[in-house]
Amino acid sequence: MLTCKEFLTELTDFLDEETDSVLRAQLDKHISECPNCWVVVDTCKKTMQVYKGMEPQSIPNDVETRLMDALRRKMAARRCGDA
Repeated sequence: MLTCKEFLTELTDFLDEETDSVLRAQLDKHISECPNCWVVVDTCKKTMQVYKGMEPQSIPNDVETRLMDALRRKMAARRCGDA
């Protein structure tokens, strides 16, 4: 049986329906037995449905710059931590 951590590692591919049939069956089994992971999947699916129905919105340039800088710092910190 999969652990919750293993399930969460596969969550994106699961939601995008990009897992092979064997793994998908394992993931489906896990969420049928784990109420916490079921809530995560259900919430993600509902959130995706809401955002898919919306028109793209632009953000102010300064917000985009700050966001991208924060992401770069986070990625750099991870790279340093992995070394």
